Order: sequence, then C-alpha cells, then structure tokens
Amino acid sequence: MTLSDADLDGIRQTFAGELIRAEDTGYDDARAIFNSMIDKRPALIAQCAGVEDVRAAVELARTSGLPTAVRGGGHSVAGKSLCDDGIVIDLRRMNSVSIDPEARTATVGGGATMSDLDRGTEPHGLATTGGRVSTTGVGGFTLGGGAGWLDRKLGLACDRMLSVELVTADGRVVTASEDDNQELFWALHGGGGNFGIATSFKFRLDPVPVVTAALLVWPPEAGREVMRRYRDFLETAPDEVGGGLIYLTGPEEEFVPEGLVNKLACAVLVTYAGEESEAREVMRPILDLKPAGQMIESMPYAELQCMLDDPPGYRNYWSAEYLDDFPDEAVDLFCARATDMIVPSPSQHVLFPQGGAVGRGDGDIPISWKGASWVVHPFGLWEDPDDDERARQWAKDIRADLQRWATGAAYHNFMGDEGQDRLVAGFGRENYDRLARVKAEYDPDNLFRLNPNVEPARA
Repeated sequence: MTLSDADLDGIRQTFAGELIRAEDTGYDDARAIFNSMIDKRPALIAQCAGVEDVRAAVELARTSGLPTAVRGGGHSVAGKSLCDDGIVIDLRRMNSVSIDPEARTATVGGGATMSDLDRGTEPHGLATTGGRVSTTGVGGFTLGGGAGWLDRKLGLACDRMLSVELVTADGRVVTASEDDNQELFWALHGGGGNFGIATSFKFRLDPVPVVTAALLVWPPEAGREVMRRYRDFLETAPDEVGGGLIYLTGPEEEFVPEGLVNKLACAVLVTYAGEESEAREVMRPILDLKPAGQMIESMPYAELQCMLDDPPGYRNYWSAEYLDDFPDEAVDLFCARATDMIVPSPSQHVLFPQGGAVGRGDGDIPISWKGASWVVHPFGLWEDPDDDERARQWAKDIRADLQRWATGAAYHNFMGDEGQDRLVAGFGRENYDRLARVKAEYDPDNLFRLNPNVEPARA
C-alpha cells in the first residue's frame, strides 16, 4: 500500500505540525537517526506538534495499514524509530519540560531528550535518573527501564514515573498511574512502546545540586589490576557512586598522556552524587592505583550528562550481558577482548555496576535484570562499512566469553534484534505473558510492533 494525496487530505486540514514526504525539502534530515547503518525511507514523517496531531497520525496509520514507527530521540540502535514505506510518528516537537520545584516533579513531553529534561531541572538543583548521554530520548529510555549514572542512588528511570499520558492504537488518550489504569502502568515500567504513544510523563525529582565526575586513565596493560580493584571497590561503595570501567580510545584532552591519545586505554569513570572532597575520599582505593591521567571535577548533573555524548553519524552495534559475579577469570576474558575493539573510534568496551537502589526498587515490574550486580556492554561505533562484521563479532564474542556467569537477562535499550529468546529474556517469561495480555487490551492488532515487540495474547 502507498499514501496518496487523497489519503492525506483529511489529516492536512487539522494537523498543526508538519507532514514530510520523500519529495519534500528536509526529508533526508528528518529521517536521519543516530545509527547511520539504518537507511530507511518512510512514505510519511508526521512531525507532531501536540496530542491531537498524534491522534490524527495514529488514525492515518490504522486506516492505511502501513508499517508505523514512533520516534522520540531516534536513539534506538536497531533503528526502530524508522521504517521503509510506512509512517513515522515523530514526537521531537513535543519536547516541553515543566518543573514544579515545590512538589519536586517534572512534566515532560514525549519527544524530549535527556538534555531538555536535565537543563530544565538544573536551575532548581533537582534531578531524576537519566540516560548516560544527553541525546537519548526520554520516552524510549524510560519505557525500556532506564539505567543511568544516578540509578544506584535514585533507582531506574521507570521507578521515578508518577504518570504517563498515552495515545492508544484506537486513538484514545489515557493516563496510567498508580491510581489509574494500573495494569497498563505496570506494563510501562520496562514494556517499551508496545501499548501506545507516550505523549507526556510526570517524574519524581530529588535534590542533586552537584555531582563529581572523575575520569581516570591507564595504559591497557594495567587493565586487569585496575578492573579487579574497581570490582572490589564497588562491593562496598555507597549508593552515591555510579560510573563504569571502560576500554576506549584515549581522547585528545590535556589530562590524557600523549602516548594514550587515539590509542587503546583503560579508564574508570566514577560519578558521585556530591562534592569533590567527598568523592575523592570515597574513591581513594582507585586513586591509589596512580592513574596515568586524571580529571576530577564537580559540576551540575546536566554537565555530566553531556560529558560523554556519543557522536552521531557512526555505524552502531551494541549488546549486553548481565552477571551476578565477576571473578578473576571473567576479568581476564573481558580485558583480553578489549584488543579486538576498533581503535581509534568512539567504541567502548564497558562494565557498568548495578546494585543500590536499582535492586531495591519495586520488584514487580517487567524487567528481568534489576537484581544483577554487573552488566557488560559492548558499545560499538565505527565509520567503515567494511568493519561491520568485525564489530558485530567483537560484541558477540564478549557475550560468549562470559556466558558461564551470565544471568540470562537482557536489556532491550542496550541491544538490537537478537531473536525471540533474548526478547523474552528481557522481560522474563511470566512477565512477557502478562504484557501480552495488556497488549491485547490496548493494541490488539499490534499496530505498535516496530519495537522489542510483545505480541497481543490470543483469546
């Protein structure tokens, strides 16, 4: 099926945003997303200005029968916010942020990025758990669960939701919260975009007037010792500590020794919700390893959020594996795989800690990985298409190396299409079945299927 001018006549009369087709100026810019490996050409990009535009676009999608993608930040590594020959419902114009500093809440448009949210909360010294870069879309990030630098202190982003406004597949506008549509609200805590289009969120905020970031770098051959120390440090670290151990290309910064610039380096990023003096005392076990270069600085949380923004325009392949234990043998395997990275490039070979408020949050949500202690995250970005297979294999090999310690859980925000078993593993089998029943109520025809898709339960 295709869209004709006649198909668009009805929506054009009331649509306040912009309808962009292939022949229109700005089409290529409008369809560009974070992962340059994804090059799809939708029949229509509906850039919505408000809820009524979203309802009109959903009606057009339903009646046309065309594939339908929903775009917030466009950060989906699998390119789920784009489709060929279908309709993209683009929320980027709906990026408003309203802060109530007395109630400590934020009301956030469905197309906002973390930058929009963080810059809105910054003047009030408030924050909520955000993605680890500022370009991430709030909607997809939160609906997928939402792990970030503050999650050990504040919990996952979905734990912070107070309510969500949603346009369902039949065009209804519903609100989900602890008091309204409770089963839907449960499903939105990690169930993704399966149940409708989130046009607005309300989040709980906490005081976070300042954070401290410490980026410490060593030559790669020091990686095993650094990683063992980092692992042991996190076992007793307070919830204020976040960050990760990262093999990366040494950046061109003054604090990085010349011999590590544009070369493989082992780095530890320690984030601390508090002042620099406190952070230095807490991270002393890591500083005692005498990094070759270091940057330690207090800053507003919004500045931390954009400090490690990954650049757009690269080819991407990511994955993840969750582990309860990280013994020395796992350390050795992890460090050995760092040499397979594409260097120089923005690729990162990452170990993130969990624990703290992540594990203590509400256990009755459709996420399988909350209780894990660690997540290994191969985060591949490169330029040359000839490196595609090499980069994918690097990520797969890391997961294979660590299988004996893996929990089997999966995080859909950290990976692309890895098959039905991994899809279900992200929720857990019982949760998947329950999500399928919610899906049957709100999207029985599976209109919203371009996502980590939960198929509606059959009667």
